[in-house]
Amino acid sequence: MSKKILIINGHPNKEAFNFGIAAAYKRGAETSGAAVKEVIIADLKFNPNLQFGYQKRIDLESDLKEAWEKIKWADHLVWVHPVWWGGLPAISKGFIDRLFLPGFAFKYRENSVWWEKLLKGKTAHIITTMDQPGWYYWLVYGRPSINQLKKSTLEFCGVKPVRTTYIGVVKSSSESLRKQWLRKVGQLGRKQK
Repeated sequence: MSKKILIINGHPNKEAFNFGIAAAYKRGAETSGAAVKEVIIADLKFNPNLQFGYQKRIDLESDLKEAWEKIKWADHLVWVHPVWWGGLPAISKGFIDRLFLPGFAFKYRENSVWWEKLLKGKTAHIITTMDQPGWYYWLVYGRPSINQLKKSTLEFCGVKPVRTTYIGVVKSSSESLRKQWLRKVGQLGRKQK
């Protein structure tokens, strides 16, 4: 049975290199027989503000409902996003805030500090672009966007393992280096990692 892969593109600009990365992963995954769906967060119509926190539930917009169905369908989630000010783009953070809710992605246990991880059995890969070397982002800043998405969101909800690929320095990269990165991402897709 082929793996079911969902690519979640968190870049708000469709002309960004992140869209080339997502396309390269998709081509590679489809070449290896995987079933692939996509969520392009920039295309979704939704309010990214979790206005009442968890005190009051806001009904999900139809685009978020459809995105959640794709997340439930997938075996493997591939997140493609840039690092801006050490974190995720605001629209990506809003997507997570509005969708990874109690009762959806996790469930609090009554009278306990523990919770149920409702996305167990899924794996993920974060492919992130930046304007610094990945080792520098990790060593100097402690990789806050990865900690947030990998540890505080995906693993919190039961997604494991979560792999990470850093792509950078993007702003000063040559065309040949970008092609090399796209080949690497295509190989990741073929391996369905």
